[in-house]
Amino acid sequence: HSPSITFFVPLCAPCTAPRTSLSLTPVQFHFRGLLFAVVPMASLRSLLLALGLSLPVTSSPGVVLILADDLGYGDLGCFGHPSSRTPNLDRLAASGRRFSDFYSASSLCSPSRAALLTGRYPTRSGIYPGVFSPGSRGGLPLNETTIAELLKQQGYVTAMVGKWHLGYGLNGNYLPIHQGFDEFLGIPYSHDQGPCQNLTCFPPNIKCYGKCDQGVVLLPLVKNDKVVQQPISFTKLTPAYDRFARDFILRATKRGKPFFLYYASHHTHYPQFASAGFTRQTKRGPLGDALMEFDGSVGQIMKALHDAGVENNTLIFITSDNGPELMRRSRGGNAGLLKCGKGTTYEGGMREPAIAYWPGQITPGVTHELASTLDVLPTIARLTGAKLPQVKIDGYDMSEILFNNGKGKRDTMFYYPFAPSKKLGVFAVRYGQYKAHYFTQGSSHSGSTPDRACHWDALLTPHDPPLLFDLEADPSENYPLRSSDIPNYSWIIDQIHKEKLMLEMGMEFGESQMDKGFDPNLEPCIKPGCSPRPACCAMN
Repeated sequence: HSPSITFFVPLCAPCTAPRTSLSLTPVQFHFRGLLFAVVPMASLRSLLLALGLSLPVTSSPGVVLILADDLGYGDLGCFGHPSSRTPNLDRLAASGRRFSDFYSASSLCSPSRAALLTGRYPTRSGIYPGVFSPGSRGGLPLNETTIAELLKQQGYVTAMVGKWHLGYGLNGNYLPIHQGFDEFLGIPYSHDQGPCQNLTCFPPNIKCYGKCDQGVVLLPLVKNDKVVQQPISFTKLTPAYDRFARDFILRATKRGKPFFLYYASHHTHYPQFASAGFTRQTKRGPLGDALMEFDGSVGQIMKALHDAGVENNTLIFITSDNGPELMRRSRGGNAGLLKCGKGTTYEGGMREPAIAYWPGQITPGVTHELASTLDVLPTIARLTGAKLPQVKIDGYDMSEILFNNGKGKRDTMFYYPFAPSKKLGVFAVRYGQYKAHYFTQGSSHSGSTPDRACHWDALLTPHDPPLLFDLEADPSENYPLRSSDIPNYSWIIDQIHKEKLMLEMGMEFGESQMDKGFDPNLEPCIKPGCSPRPACCAMN
């Protein structure tokens, strides 16, 4: 039995509830003509979820979604890196559910974030090809429904902190506060999309590595829809984010409101940075320090939940937007045993570390079930009673994986390239333990590795029949299977092809938001209307 809570449940007679595979082994007794059962809380939640019901609690659960940036499958200590210092993440992984087969829906920042927040492949939202720039005319369409908008309908207060990268637009009309978030503090795009050669990334005065993008405004810090700092102070940025997150959690719980916090860290994207408490603290150098600061933010959020008394009523989900940028060499992250990284449809580009934590609700362990960032929205909707939007949702509810250590609903994962097209369709399909590559292509983001298949000059190559890999036996995608290797080779290829055709027949490509182009005058500026731009867009 659960050591904390036991529910006394009156049983129906006769019981008309559908049969489930759950074994509750309750203790039954009679009282005043009614038959009761003593049921552990964790088992009760599993039963109610199986019956399509929700667990009555004193308040709706808090939800904290933490997203790393360019974090590789092999970067965390709990995923095997020997010199990373990630004690908070390691503790959550040991006390929660760690995913071994979790995928982003894209190998690049903007499309992967759109998929996470909407539960839809980014092709449907028009978030392709590539990523948004500071002056992009487009953004995540306002008619798309985000997790924040779903939860607002359930009475949640919502906040986002960190990297948005889903468009800024005219007067900031694509910012988070127009996409369901009550509050926002962060940078509207990637922190390398602005000149950084004169900025300090590590105290006391260690300049940023590289020059970052040139010819655009200095990096802005935006609060809600106002630029409050330009350029940003890298060494003070994460502490400001952590204070914002803590304050939001404490204010929400003090008001008795359920809350949704989306913390999208800049770590460990290039150029790496950290505050004084994390500088030169690891054996991995700048990337290790940045990763340790990310881990520190996780610790600060956990402390805020504990101090607010809501740690046991909050779901925490942690993952990354895409694989590591291997072109940065040791500063780019580590994909572990997986092939290639960011920008590719190999495993290293889209398979991510993921951890779910909820004390008393999620039992510790590792799941090998297939899951994706696409599944976060429908899972949160199920837990909170929110209604899914009336559009095609590509994700599946993960409740059975999380709360019953059971089978997942996802059998397939589709890998679109960084520049998807209707003509070529998906580049690869995972079906169970098998993955078929119909096209392969390298990326500049994954250059510098010894594997030439990852590099930018590994040109688009079609495969007919597709390259087939057994990801359980060969997660590194080194040894394509031949028809003589497995007896059901032809059946597997046929099944994968059917899944591919089914998806592509139902895929409606939204209008490309990136193809709307960009306008330098749309770049965020702390002095609106000043000239000459971009030089005038800076604090005095």
